[in-house]
Amino acid sequence: MEFEDRVPFAARLEPADWAALKAAGGRLAFPARQVLLREHEPSSHVLVLLSGWTKVTSASANGYEALLALRGPGDIVGEAAAVSGRARAATVTALSPTEALAIDAATFARLLDERPALTRQLLALTADRTRDSDRRRVEFAALSVQERLALLLLELLHTHGQDAGEDGQLSPGLTQSELAGSVGASREAVARLLKGLRERGIVRTGRRGLVVLKPEVLRRMAGRATG
Repeated sequence: MEFEDRVPFAARLEPADWAALKAAGGRLAFPARQVLLREHEPSSHVLVLLSGWTKVTSASANGYEALLALRGPGDIVGEAAAVSGRARAATVTALSPTEALAIDAATFARLLDERPALTRQLLALTADRTRDSDRRRVEFAALSVQERLALLLLELLHTHGQDAGEDGQLSPGLTQSELAGSVGASREAVARLLKGLRERGIVRTGRRGLVVLKPEVLRRMAGRATG
């Protein structure tokens, strides 16, 4: 799962490469909660997000679903399946109204062949995502479920928080099952922890999402210094 400060794919590109991508694709609009790409389906195109935010999730055969990443403006999704020719490894769903540039897989492959700088930036992005994923696995291995959940909520707040007065509101559309899958716990365990956080006035939950009321307490729970 990636919630690190990172440079989106589009921002890494030279102007000429970005212009070539835009010329090769067509714009698509997705309402909130619509699936952009579906796990296990054949790959036919890649998407470069122009506006809006999406969640990347993966589900096991028993319904266990994990939140793998959040993707926003400038990010590319579906590129791994397009390059490898394999089925899609995850589902991408709009959290808010989203606009994306759709590029046919064959056209995308041709652009990678013709534009070495574009290929290098895609490789660099893949390396950064892999490094962040490896770092998180090592970090999470040493933490309890409570600590992992606190860390996840802090990082969601940092990267995707919305202004809620003096509070930080997390993005809507993230289920308890997805949070549980992200921290390697059962949905029931995460539900109990969230209930405890609510009862202590640390977070507030509602139809629009989750609001962090006391981030400094989450930092202490996650073993991080306040500030």
